[in-house]
Amino acid sequence: MRDTLIKAVMAIVATVLAAASSPSRAQDAGPALDGKGLFLKNCAACHQPTGKGIPGAFPALAGNKFVQGKNTDVATVLLKGRGGMPDFSESLSDRDIATVLTFVRSNWGNKADGLTEADVGALRTALGVDAFGDASMSNKH
Repeated sequence: MRDTLIKAVMAIVATVLAAASSPSRAQDAGPALDGKGLFLKNCAACHQPTGKGIPGAFPALAGNKFVQGKNTDVATVLLKGRGGMPDFSESLSDRDIATVLTFVRSNWGNKADGLTEADVGALRTALGVDAFGDASMSNKH
């Protein structure tokens, strides 16, 4: 019971932190961030800076077979969301999505090819997701 309560509190804290540190739109961000910087800013509150996640709340990205699998599957999650994870299609550019996924797919023991801005842009089009910057501002994160 105690472990369940601790996990629930950790999940709530991570959710609050993620909401408080809502990702900024790339055009407002100033200098471009590298993959690690983008991950720390947009993903680490839930998936942790180590990529180990929070068991029972947020999945580990370190050593994750899905993360290392088909690059379009992983990019689809960032563009459309999945389960409790929101989509980042309005808050991260194609370049930023490619950069953060390339970082995640090549760190913490992961060994998978990176993505390019063109890869993400083509997938965005194929999925029918609005082009970055075309959607109205939202507060979904």
